[in-house]
Amino acid sequence: MIVDTETIDEFLARHSADVEEAVREAAAAEIMPRFRQLGAHEVDQKSGPHDLVTDADRNAELYLTRALGALLPGSVVVGEEAVHANPATYEAIQGDAPVWIVDPVDGTRQFVHGDDGFCTLVALVRHGVLLASWTYAPARDQLATAVRGGGAFLDGERLFAGPPEPGRDLRVATSHPDYTTDEQKRALLGLWTDGVAPRACGSAGLEYLAVARGESDATAFSWEAAWDHAAGLLLVEEAGGAHLTLDGGPFRVTGGNTLPFTAARDAATARRVLALLSGAGPDTR
Repeated sequence: MIVDTETIDEFLARHSADVEEAVREAAAAEIMPRFRQLGAHEVDQKSGPHDLVTDADRNAELYLTRALGALLPGSVVVGEEAVHANPATYEAIQGDAPVWIVDPVDGTRQFVHGDDGFCTLVALVRHGVLLASWTYAPARDQLATAVRGGGAFLDGERLFAGPPEPGRDLRVATSHPDYTTDEQKRALLGLWTDGVAPRACGSAGLEYLAVARGESDATAFSWEAAWDHAAGLLLVEEAGGAHLTLDGGPFRVTGGNTLPFTAARDAATARRVLALLSGAGPDTR
C-alpha cells in the first residue's frame, strides 16, 4: 500500500497512462455502445425525474472500480453509484488510504437525451488533497488531465485559463434551481446583475473544463458531491484558476463546505463571483 505523497508521485509517473487507458476502455466497453441506443429498461430514476442512472453508469463504475483498484493496491474507490447504493461508502474520503473518486457518466441527463455533453471523471485523492484527475468526454474524444504541481492538459496541450477579457460580461455556469435550497437560490440571485451572464450548467466536469480552457469564466455550484467536483477543481487549479466557498476558503472534497461556491479562471474572478454570492456586491480587487 502507498504510504506517502512521494510514492504516490512515483505511482503517477509510472501509471498515469494506465489510468487513462482504463478510463478510455471503460467508456468504450460500457458507455459508448449505449450512447443513443438506450432502451427504456436501461434508465432509472434515483431521487427524482432529474436524477437519472443508466446501465452505462453502473457498468462503467464497476469496470473502473476493478481496474483502478488493481493499478493501486490498497486504494479504495468512491463512486457515485456505489454511494447511492450504500451511503456509508462515502466515508472512505476521510480515511488514510488513497481514494479514487469516480463519476462514471457525469451529465447522465445529457447522455440519456443523446447529447454529447457528458464525461467520465476520475480523481485521485489522499487526506483530502487532490493529486491527479482525468476528465474524458468520449463522444467528443477529448481527454483532460491534471497532476498537482504538474499542470493541466487537454489532449496533451497545456491549459492556461488566464483572466477574463476586460469589459465583457462574466460567463458563469450555475446550479439548476431544482437542486438548490431557498437560501442558495437567494445567494445565486446575486449573479443576476450588470456585468454577469449566468446560465444553467450542464455536465459539471465539462463546465470545469470550459473554465480551465478560458471558454467560461466561472461556476457557481450549490452541492458538494465529490465525484462532480474533484477532477474539475484540480483541472482549474492547475490551469491557473481558483475556487472559493461562501466562507472564503477553498472547496474541500472531504465536505463541510459553506455553499454555494465558485471555481473561476483566476483568483480575482473567484473573489468577484464570491462577493456577488455573499450579497456584498462586486469585488473588483
